[in-house]
Amino acid sequence: MLKPLGDRVVLKAEDEEQTVGGIVLASNAKNKPTTGTVVAVGPGKALDNGQVRELSVKEGDKVLFDKYAGSEVEYNGDKYLVVHENDLVAVVD
Repeated sequence: MLKPLGDRVVLKAEDEEQTVGGIVLASNAKNKPTTGTVVAVGPGKALDNGQVRELSVKEGDKVLFDKYAGSEVEYNGDKYLVVHENDLVAVVD
């Protein structure tokens, strides 16, 4: 599995079927997903004083993230998004 470094988080983005007036949009016309499930988290952010601050999310959390955040990667045929913790907006309960 992917093991993120520093304050990075690996997400499995959730694709939602987008329709407008009953018409299914082509895949290139859809908005990028902005929700995902945390698959893996890094050890934390290194502070100037040498300490490491743990991340505020954990594996399994459902999160909202900035629309154009992160880097898309493919691993074992699955697509993931790797983002910095700063790109996460909220945890969804």
